[in-house]
Amino acid sequence: MTRTGTVNYHVHKPAPQAFVLDADSIAGNLVSPELAATEVALTDLRAGRAGASFVSDGFEFGVAPTRVTSFESLGWQKVYDRELAELLCDRIGAREVLFFDHTLRIDDPAANRRPARNVHSDLSPQGAHQRLVDILGPERARDWAAGHYAFVNLWRPVENPINTAPLGFVRPATVDDADWIDIDLIYPDRRGRILGLAANPRHDWVYLSRMTPDEIVWFNIYDNRGRPTVGHSAIDLAEDPDRQTIRKSLESRALVRF
Repeated sequence: MTRTGTVNYHVHKPAPQAFVLDADSIAGNLVSPELAATEVALTDLRAGRAGASFVSDGFEFGVAPTRVTSFESLGWQKVYDRELAELLCDRIGAREVLFFDHTLRIDDPAANRRPARNVHSDLSPQGAHQRLVDILGPERARDWAAGHYAFVNLWRPVENPINTAPLGFVRPATVDDADWIDIDLIYPDRRGRILGLAANPRHDWVYLSRMTPDEIVWFNIYDNRGRPTVGHSAIDLAEDPDRQTIRKSLESRALVRF
C-alpha cells in the first residue's frame, strides 16, 4: 500500500551547515540549518508485498518483545542492553556489542528530545571514526578498526502503537552519493557530525505502519566495510487523525564488532 507523507530534506549550500543543540545554554533550544518540506510517496511494508533486509537494505523490522515494563525504572538499561545485544548477535551476526546511547523521544513541545524531523543518517564517516575513539580510546579503537565494525541504531515505540510521525527509511540503492551533505552537531561541550540527505525524486521511501511496542527496527548508521548508511526521518503523517496518543519512541545506538 502506498501513502503520502511530508519529510524535511536538507539543502545543498556553499557554506558549512550545523545544528546547534541547547543553544544559548537553554535545554532543548535547537538552531537548525535550512530544511525543505517535501511530500513523498511511502510504501507500507505492513502490506507484505515488499520487505527489507539488513543485508541488502541496511535496515530490518522484527518482533522483539522486551521484559522492561518502564524505561524510567531502576535498572532497566542493563536488562534492555542484554536483550538488544542478543538480537544483534542473532540477526546480524555481531560478536561484540557496546551500547553508548539511549534516547527517549516524545512528540510534545515541552519535551527536550522530540522526533527528528530531518532526513539524515546519525554519523558521517568522520563522525563515526571520532565516535569510535571517544568510546573505546585510541588504542582499542585501532584494534577494532583493523577488523569489521559498525554503528547500529535500534528503534521501538514506547507505551502505544505509533499513530503519528512514524519512522521512515530511504532504500540506499536509490540514493546517490551526491545527495549526502555533511552537517555539524554543535553541543555546549562537544561537536559531532552527521549526514543530511538532500531531495532526489529517485528516493524510495518505506515504513511500517502502526508499529507496536513489541516491534523494533534495526538499521545501519556506519559500517567500515561498506554496508550503506540509511537515510531516515520521522514523517509527518497521521494514521488515524481522530486518535490522540502521543508518539513516544526509544532509540538505542550500539557499536558492534563482527
